[in-house]
Amino acid sequence: MKKILPVLLRSAATIVIVALAAVVALWMWTHYERSPWTRDGRVRADVVRVTPDIGGLITKVAIHDNQAVHAGDLLFVIDRPRYLLALEQAEAAVDSARATLGQAQREAHRDLALGDLVAAESHEQNVARVATAQAALAEALSARDVARLNLRRTNVTASVNGVVTNLDLHPGDYIAAGKQAMALIDSDSLRVEGYFEETKLPQIRIGAPVTIRLMGEGHDVQGRVESIASGINDSSRTDSGNLLPTVEPTFSWVRLAQRIPVRVKLLQVPGDIRLIAGRTATVTIQPAKG
Repeated sequence: MKKILPVLLRSAATIVIVALAAVVALWMWTHYERSPWTRDGRVRADVVRVTPDIGGLITKVAIHDNQAVHAGDLLFVIDRPRYLLALEQAEAAVDSARATLGQAQREAHRDLALGDLVAAESHEQNVARVATAQAALAEALSARDVARLNLRRTNVTASVNGVVTNLDLHPGDYIAAGKQAMALIDSDSLRVEGYFEETKLPQIRIGAPVTIRLMGEGHDVQGRVESIASGINDSSRTDSGNLLPTVEPTFSWVRLAQRIPVRVKLLQVPGDIRLIAGRTATVTIQPAKG
């Protein structure tokens, strides 16, 4: 009996160690392969490319780099005196067109009053002059409206609430129409996107609670799953010149799981955490039950 007891103890110890190792291995496999969490998360936001639709010299820059702005706040001004003069010229052209139209209408009315004393050809010419003057006035009015619109757009304002970043614009710079002047981070669109392996997607549901830990921070950010991307790029397929697909002829037996973007809406953000687009985060989603 005394000889059997040590053997049983050694066997029991081995069994316990093997069982613990199996439990740990199962937990690690579930945690790393099935549980819906990832260290590959990023803070993201929409970037508004502030671009004027008129060109000219920058006469005023009303903001500085990394400044928070609200929708409607003035960002910069483009050559307002030049566009003010253009509006004055357009208004003068409208006055001239109105005067020409008035003269043509008076002549047409006089012809009608004279009746048969005026040749039919002369009357037709006067009617044509009235129509031409009316068209010229309509064109002048349209040009004036364009000049007014251009004058209003010399003041470039923020279209969203956000933060100006990487500003490199100064009074005296020339900017062309359609050229990006600065980037504006839309603060209302701040979110977190986690890139999850496709093997974990069955455990992710829309609306599930999410815990986010930004790198370097000591507090968690709370959110919920807002959406799951409906497509990613297929790197093994391209289009040829005749629009037929070009598919790689080889296939790797060891395939890595694709990573699918999952968009997370932020709900509770501690006041001392800076949400900067591009920051990395660990994203943990409460798994779906059943």
